Amino acid sequence: MKIKFLTIKILIFLVLFSCNAQETAKASLSSNPKIETTNPKLIVGIVVDQMRYDYLTRFNTKFGDGGFKRMINEGFNCKNNHFNYVPTYTGPGHASVFTGTTPKYHGIISNNWYDKEQKKIVYCAGDDGVESIGTENKAGQMSPHRMLTTTFADENRLFTQMRGKTIGVAIKDRGAILPAGHTADGAYWFHGKDEGVWITSSFYRTNLPNWVNEFNNSDAAESYLKTWDTYYNIDSYTESGSDDNNFEAGFKGKEKATFPYDLAKLKDENGGFDILKATAYGNSLTTDFAIAAVKGENLGLDEVTDVLTLSYSSTDYVGHNFGVNSKEIEDTYIRLDKDLERFFKFLDETVGKGEYTVFLTADHGAVNVPAYLQSVKIPAGYLDFNSRKEKFVAFLEEKYGTKDIVENVSNNQIFFNKSKIKELGLDLHKVEQDLVDEQISYPNIAKVYTATTMNSTNFTTGIEVLLQNGFNQKRSGDVIVVDDIAHIPYGRTGSTHGSGLNYDTHVPLLFFGKGIKQGETLQKTVIPDIAPTISALLGISFPNGATGVPLGFVLD
Repeated sequence: MKIKFLTIKILIFLVLFSCNAQETAKASLSSNPKIETTNPKLIVGIVVDQMRYDYLTRFNTKFGDGGFKRMINEGFNCKNNHFNYVPTYTGPGHASVFTGTTPKYHGIISNNWYDKEQKKIVYCAGDDGVESIGTENKAGQMSPHRMLTTTFADENRLFTQMRGKTIGVAIKDRGAILPAGHTADGAYWFHGKDEGVWITSSFYRTNLPNWVNEFNNSDAAESYLKTWDTYYNIDSYTESGSDDNNFEAGFKGKEKATFPYDLAKLKDENGGFDILKATAYGNSLTTDFAIAAVKGENLGLDEVTDVLTLSYSSTDYVGHNFGVNSKEIEDTYIRLDKDLERFFKFLDETVGKGEYTVFLTADHGAVNVPAYLQSVKIPAGYLDFNSRKEKFVAFLEEKYGTKDIVENVSNNQIFFNKSKIKELGLDLHKVEQDLVDEQISYPNIAKVYTATTMNSTNFTTGIEVLLQNGFNQKRSGDVIVVDDIAHIPYGRTGSTHGSGLNYDTHVPLLFFGKGIKQGETLQKTVIPDIAPTISALLGISFPNGATGVPLGFVLD
């Protein structure tokens, strides 16, 4: 009987122990344990539109210690960083930085391009299938739907089960939309004209969040309609050319493109609030909005990594207007340096010093104003597209009896009407070669290649590699033209970009913050390396079309 009683007691103990263990397990599973992570709380990806690498060195003595210099002194400086494709435009640049690949794969082959299926020019971020949010204007009908691959921000969203937020900010719509990717919580851009507001599209949400409405209802944009004068005494701006010269366009309503600029007085003749885009104050307004975005979206305040993509567009507008050697561009970078310092101090206070990671690069560089280069005896010039077109049309009509075998000529590419070529019984490859032979005979054309060559030849050096990396078989043209060095289809004032030459491809690449070593390198890096590097830092999948490689030497 004693043995039987003992056995019963043991069985009761085992049952009770089992029940308690199950309850403990259930409690453990139902609780919300703190996520242990060493990842940064916030990734900030900064793209400065039209920033040549030499701006870092040329204006170095004018920078303070908290902006560009802080990134260099505390972080890692890749001094030999380049775009590895053409064309070097804003849309492809922003897409390439964040997808880790080139137009060959992500499909953003230009800002605007000829769509061979729709038979019309399309815009890289344009989307008639969405609605404007924040304005009645069509300026909000935008989305990333033409970008074929993911960004590292998309991959972070997928990895964190959509808990990690992504917000894109830029004055330009494409500068906000393409970096943020397909899964972003929001992308916001500036609509000037007579409104001066930040807007979005129904791709992201059906209304503006309260923090954006509050920002728009403030006098933030209007407060910058004031006099733009140099930050320091203009006589100290010895790193740029004379203020009064023949190489700058300036603003309507002002006889000379010289400091100071009364923006309140000039705004009516220069697009209302749009005038801010082409001044240093456009970057200050962007910084204000970025700070509001971090606050409004609570970015970087928990253990799940968030992403802010931040593009400074005004540098591009100023460069196009005044040129890369202007007092205006120098002042713009001096003031941008102050804005970066202000933004980093804000992140130190809110997210925490050492708790966030920043990279800074550009979407392209820019050429010196060719008229200026000519004035100092450097080979340069301007392209006469009208004369080139007349000569080309005459050739087509004489050779084939019609100009209709060509549908479109844009972005240095010739698009065939293949149905017409077939109808005329012409050999496609023979037509390709005929057009190559014709185009190469024109003034200021350096090289001409066919789509067949791009698809069948594996180039390893020279401009040909860049052309191939920028060539998308379904979207690009049938003949590709390369113009002479420092020759541009542009007016005689201001700078532009788009080539595969060093003045367009060599741009900064700075890493700074959590997980980043201090140092520098002259080893060549390329733009598609950025996204895999950030992905490796976070331990997430690379963007699905990435062709770049992680820069392990920058990671701690």
